[in-house]
Amino acid sequence: MDSRARNRTTAERDVDSVLHPYTNLIRHQEVGPLVITHGKGVKVFDEAGRDYFEGLAGLWCTSLGWGEERLVEAAAAQMRKLPFYHLFSHKTHDPAVELCERLLAMAPVPMSKVFLAGSGSEANDTALKLIRYRAHALGQPNKIKVIARDKAYHGVTVATAALTGLPNNHRSFGLPVDEVIRAACPHHYRFARPDESEEAYSSRLATELEAQILKEGPDTVAAFFAEPVMGAGGVIVPPAGYFPKIQAVLDKYDVLLVADEVICGFGRTGKMFGTETFGIRPDMMTLAKGLSSGYAPISALMVNQRVYGPVAEESGRIGVFGHGYTYGGHPVSAAVAVETLKIYAERDILAQVNAVAPVLQDGLAAFRGHPLVGETRGVGLIGAVELVADKASKAPFDAALGIGARVVAKAQAHGVILRAMGDTVAFAPPLIISAEEIRDLLRRFGQALDEAHGEITRA
Repeated sequence: MDSRARNRTTAERDVDSVLHPYTNLIRHQEVGPLVITHGKGVKVFDEAGRDYFEGLAGLWCTSLGWGEERLVEAAAAQMRKLPFYHLFSHKTHDPAVELCERLLAMAPVPMSKVFLAGSGSEANDTALKLIRYRAHALGQPNKIKVIARDKAYHGVTVATAALTGLPNNHRSFGLPVDEVIRAACPHHYRFARPDESEEAYSSRLATELEAQILKEGPDTVAAFFAEPVMGAGGVIVPPAGYFPKIQAVLDKYDVLLVADEVICGFGRTGKMFGTETFGIRPDMMTLAKGLSSGYAPISALMVNQRVYGPVAEESGRIGVFGHGYTYGGHPVSAAVAVETLKIYAERDILAQVNAVAPVLQDGLAAFRGHPLVGETRGVGLIGAVELVADKASKAPFDAALGIGARVVAKAQAHGVILRAMGDTVAFAPPLIISAEEIRDLLRRFGQALDEAHGEITRA
């Protein structure tokens, strides 16, 4: 770095050098970034020393908060011992093996093997490839279509972005979506018929799914991807009876179920996995984020014997399973993940989540009377507030007004970092958050909501 660069602020250097994900790149040139320098507990701090509640645990991931020294020490110790090795061509190392053993022991349904990767996108991309590989192994080359739901989020690789059901992840990317069947989003508040109960709505969605499978041809439909709670699509909690009814349809037509636990896994919903919370029996589970509390990049795909058996046989016929990532099962990331799982068990993270979850859920519900709020929803330590222009009709605001983004900006000014998905504001604080910290976070959010309402009223 030359002397001229050293005299410029981090924000100035960022604008000239960094291509930011999920950012309006033109606007970023005008407003620049918030520069975060360090974190402690459930808060992060900017370069001016201001503190912020991290209301989304970073990106749904920093479940143990910032400053967890055991994870730092686990990374440092592994870095000194074996800073890198891989799992290609019959090689292995202790951290990867221990992590896979622990995950199989924790699995809510019987699983056979674990594939390690670096991100949730990679885990879901691998699941897609295994689905196709397995179809060919079973002599069913046409059974490769997959079902994903509107508002789903499964990643941003070319293949997983095609699975993702959010328009801005598709626009201008020219994705290969021909083999993706788009099923309905199970959001009762938005899409149920008048006076349709949650159970009736779930039954209708299951009937519609069966009709879609029959229309496509059951011999062409291979798998159904689902987040237990749909995160980036708006924290959409499934209606009563939804997953058992959907599972029955999938079983009837021999369609695999892939549970995307990237956000829900490791205690977020009040049980270790969202599949347990909602009674799901997956054939595959994808994991990331809370797997290492976000301290190191790692993800995992767990597969049952129904999936692994044909894949193994096909690799024997070909001579190799021709898939893998350089950093899949990285020893440092695996060591951090192992230590994370130990902490969850030793500190009984589920008891902590269930003790404070009512404070978050009741606190969010208290905003239902606010003039801007149409619905609040959530489970465990994940929730959302949906903003509407008219409470009676549920009419949304004009998207061009950016009301959700406005509320989130005001919350940031009050020391709370949240995320807007359109006009839905998401909450997913670190799992270690206290009841009093939740109350403080919600109090500040309430101030932001009131200020935004005042501006809208005056306008």
